[in-house]
Amino acid sequence: MGILDFLKRRPEPTAVVAKERLRIIVAQERSTRGAPDYLPLLRNELLEVIKKYVHVDVDAISINLERDSGHEVLELSVALPENDKPGSTAPVAG
Repeated sequence: MGILDFLKRRPEPTAVVAKERLRIIVAQERSTRGAPDYLPLLRNELLEVIKKYVHVDVDAISINLERDSGHEVLELSVALPENDKPGSTAPVAG
């Protein structure tokens, strides 16, 4: 009866989904608190430079600034598409 149970399954209540989304937004806001004002601009400029060479999505770049015992670490993460061949450095026409 696994198929019948699957078909009878009720979707998650919208309140649960909204609560989880709000939790994610609050966590993101807390992580960016105290971050320099230039980080969003830096993210956009880096995305434009990367787009010259590789087709990437707007959400492909993640920038995090961590402060620990007097040191600041700027972490940059770029999700590259798998269909691009390694070693291909030809600029993307655009």
